[in-house]
Amino acid sequence: MKILMLTWEYPPRIVGGISRVVHDLSHRLIKDGHDVTVITYKDTNLTDYENDKGVKVYRVDNYMITANNFTDWIMQLNFNMISKAIEIINEEGKFDVIHAHDWLVTYCAKTLKQSYNIPLVSTIHATEAGRNSGIHDDVQRYINDTEWLLTYESTDVIVNSNYMKCELQRLFGLPFEKINVIPNGINLNNFNGISRDYDFRRKYAMDNEKIILYLGRLVYEKGVQNLISAMPKILDKYHDSKLVIAGRGGMIDELKNQVQFMGIENKVYFAGYLDSKSVQRMYKCADIAVFPSTYEPFGIVALESMLSGTPTVVSDVGGLNEIIKHRVDGMKSYAGNPNSIADSVLELLFNPQLCDNIAKNAKAKVKQQFNWNKIAQDTHYVYERAICQTEAEKQLKQIKQEKQNKTSKAKNSENEITKLLTFKKKHAYA
Repeated sequence: MKILMLTWEYPPRIVGGISRVVHDLSHRLIKDGHDVTVITYKDTNLTDYENDKGVKVYRVDNYMITANNFTDWIMQLNFNMISKAIEIINEEGKFDVIHAHDWLVTYCAKTLKQSYNIPLVSTIHATEAGRNSGIHDDVQRYINDTEWLLTYESTDVIVNSNYMKCELQRLFGLPFEKINVIPNGINLNNFNGISRDYDFRRKYAMDNEKIILYLGRLVYEKGVQNLISAMPKILDKYHDSKLVIAGRGGMIDELKNQVQFMGIENKVYFAGYLDSKSVQRMYKCADIAVFPSTYEPFGIVALESMLSGTPTVVSDVGGLNEIIKHRVDGMKSYAGNPNSIADSVLELLFNPQLCDNIAKNAKAKVKQQFNWNKIAQDTHYVYERAICQTEAEKQLKQIKQEKQNKTSKAKNSENEITKLLTFKKKHAYA
């Protein structure tokens, strides 16, 4: 099967979780014998084309003309993605299916689908309404409407949790059978050969300190502000603990001000952005990982933490709530509740046996339920279903057209006979 992936991020460009999902899914599909082409945005110092272990990756620039705003910038990117896709189709032939990832590639996906009659499957990784707890301005409304358009144009839609399935039905009124729940996965070899590096660990905490790790974007819906608010209670009960915050985002200054205002600068370390190797080492150095999101469609960072063997605390929202079972393979806290976060963290700090049990169960769960072999097979099944449905619709359209043509011919014949009889009748009287 020839598959075209459309995404605005692909490694080494990582903005959120889409990048890793597209990368891992594409490589698994390649191993299953499919032909995968990715069209994405060209970040600085990256090549226009790369053969990434069998995955053909085309990167396109945006216009040299500076866009007025982000949505205009995305539209310009879509035009260039369309241009590149047409070029590839002219050279290599039509794709069997298009897989579009999120609203950012909607207009490219829609144009190619309608121009070449290619089945379109889309994955909605998150929604604008979910990220912002509703739609509050015109930009958010535009993005929300574009998300709806992508789901409307798609033959099948993929989401990564039952929570997201309910959200799409509520927001866009999608038919139940059109939405397929396929969880994200993780490369099970991510932590092979990686052990605790004490020299690396000492950059962030002293040997006697327990590292409480947050890793991800520094934005409101990730709930980092609530984790910081939980630290006074944690430090009061367990003084030898240290919060390490790894990542970047628009809230960085606000979070630093919060730490300073609370007077815990010596117990909170902002590590900034970490590359993939440093992320692996950081998980191995951490004693507890906390992901206190207030909105989280899935939560792939939780899978990484679980696979690394780090006891994991998550909030009870979205996909995170579905991934972890409390006190079995992780700990849960009430979303947006610093007191609840502190209680879950402290229970792990004071109970090494619980930590060991949770870490063991979590690793086994990830290997069994979130491996890319099964996920790629489920995704391929959705592709096949979309292709069959598109073909059936095409044949139905042809049958209707033939019926219309026959009906039209029959009507024309009837009109001719009527005219002839009328003509004969006139002349007979004459």
